[in-house]
Amino acid sequence: MGKHKFKTEVSQLLDLIIHSLYSHREIFLRELVSNASDALDKLRYLTLTDDDYKGLPFVPRVDVSFSQGGEGGEGGDGKILTVADSGIGMSEKELTENLGTIARSGTRRFLDELTKSKDGGGADTNLIGQFGVGFYSAFMVADRVEVLTKRAGESGAWRWSSDGRGQYEVAEAERDGVGTTVTLFLNEDGGEYASQWQIEAIVKKYSNHIAYPIYLHTTEPQGDTDQSDGKETKDGKEKVEQINAASALWTRPKSELSEEDYVEFYNGLGHGDEEEPPLHYVHTRAEGTLEYTTLFYIPAKAPPDLYYADYRPGVKLYVKRVFITDDEKELLPTYLRFVRGVIDSEDLPLNVSREILQQNRTLAAIRSASVKKLLGELQTLTNNHERYDAFIEQYGRPLKEGLYQDFANRDALLELVRFRSTEQEGLTSLAGYVERMKEDQKAIYYITGERSANLAASPLLEVYRSQGLEVLIMDDEIDAFVIPSVGKYQDHELKSVNRTDTADDLGTEQSKEKAKEIGPLLRRIRGVLGDQVKDVKASARLSDSPSCVVADESDPTASMQAVLKAMGQDAGEFKPVLEINPSHAIVEKLRDTDDDDVIADAGHLLLEQAMLIEGVALSDPVAFAQRLNRFMSRALS
Repeated sequence: MGKHKFKTEVSQLLDLIIHSLYSHREIFLRELVSNASDALDKLRYLTLTDDDYKGLPFVPRVDVSFSQGGEGGEGGDGKILTVADSGIGMSEKELTENLGTIARSGTRRFLDELTKSKDGGGADTNLIGQFGVGFYSAFMVADRVEVLTKRAGESGAWRWSSDGRGQYEVAEAERDGVGTTVTLFLNEDGGEYASQWQIEAIVKKYSNHIAYPIYLHTTEPQGDTDQSDGKETKDGKEKVEQINAASALWTRPKSELSEEDYVEFYNGLGHGDEEEPPLHYVHTRAEGTLEYTTLFYIPAKAPPDLYYADYRPGVKLYVKRVFITDDEKELLPTYLRFVRGVIDSEDLPLNVSREILQQNRTLAAIRSASVKKLLGELQTLTNNHERYDAFIEQYGRPLKEGLYQDFANRDALLELVRFRSTEQEGLTSLAGYVERMKEDQKAIYYITGERSANLAASPLLEVYRSQGLEVLIMDDEIDAFVIPSVGKYQDHELKSVNRTDTADDLGTEQSKEKAKEIGPLLRRIRGVLGDQVKDVKASARLSDSPSCVVADESDPTASMQAVLKAMGQDAGEFKPVLEINPSHAIVEKLRDTDDDDVIADAGHLLLEQAMLIEGVALSDPVAFAQRLNRFMSRALS
């Protein structure tokens, strides 16, 4: 009991919320109602599965009330808004853990995301719900917040209170029945939400399909002729009216639902707003051996924690409309972690545990069918090029992860991934590449590395460009790992131009003859470079550039090495094969010189410039500059 200081992250979060976030303030009510619904879900589950709770009465409801205040009141002219539920409630320890700290390690990244916008408005506010810190949004509209709570199975109640300025207080209290009541003493800007019209509009907009009834308490002035049920107060008769549909939307037939219904439900999940509806959704009901319903959404923009190891799953699991979990990453494969929605099974047991979930055959079958359905929907979406390009912009990389993770669906995923190309504006599919292949072309050529513009201008592409061969440009760091594991698309081998033997069969007889002529020079350069390279050989791929570096077939490419290092793995130094263009003027002049110093400097410079073009940092840039200066001095003398 007593006063406590907020943890550092909470203080920073509250400071940002109070002073920086201005737009979409209304989402505070969505978050409080969502928390109330979660508390009801938890108690409902326990009363059905836990012997210690089965005897407890469960009358689920959320009650919202407000008062207009008056002189001498607290907050914005004394206006108060209250959200109460009959859910599981919190113990003293849970109050401190849930409202005094933020346990998720993603909090720091959440704060970083919030502060990216200078004005702190717009979509940034929606991150609150996505990161699970929705309670604190109350401080956008309140000078002070009180939480009165009594946990199911306990006799005592507790009151938490804070003005959001560094500390909070916890004290013993009294409450009739289990559950939680959140009272907001509204600030000047928040006073507008002490309004029947505002509350009804926000609840219908965000929370209409919360599975439990939400009641709004209003007061009719004395003397009003309305005969509705209600108790008398000093100001008049209290009127209680349910203001949400309180139905599980996914259980209703698709024929009864409109586009607006689906978008409204999506907004209620806490992942979007009316200005940005989902990119796509799919609603499925399966009957037969397995009975289940799924409703999946693809957000228009990627969740901010998409690439975090502790990402928050977006799919909720229900059994016979009873909420089970929203924190299970096994419901869909990780490469589909951006999907939001629900899975509702008729066949799983209500008391299914997380350990059982991970091995349950029924859930495995639902997951498998759901993945196939989602991928099938995405294939249909490819017919709408503009929408599918928008999808790829947000989720192209996770799809590629699927190529590595999901062998069973690899063929379907290969039809969905997209790449840039030397011959196409925009993105292309592998199927599109195959349609454009030359008649005698057997392989699909691709190049990996950083920045598509740099790759498109790479010396490695010179022979392909001269022969009119299209090359896929793969500038996502994951490409260098994933694509080699695929190996083939249809009957066509995927060949990396970053490797040694890819261009060997493209050389002309003239280039092969030239290669023989520089054999002695290659041996001299190989001797100069020593163990800096794996080999020095004549190139069949170069026409304009004097040199390039490639990886041996058994070694990681330069881009793979860079990714491994970024992941903290010891990848060693990139030891390339140096390829030299036998027809280049520099090489022809080097072939005729006997000056060992010139050969030494030139050999290193041919390697170093090729490494720079490949995006590899030089181990000794000072020595590079000295060699370059010596070479320029010779040229100018």
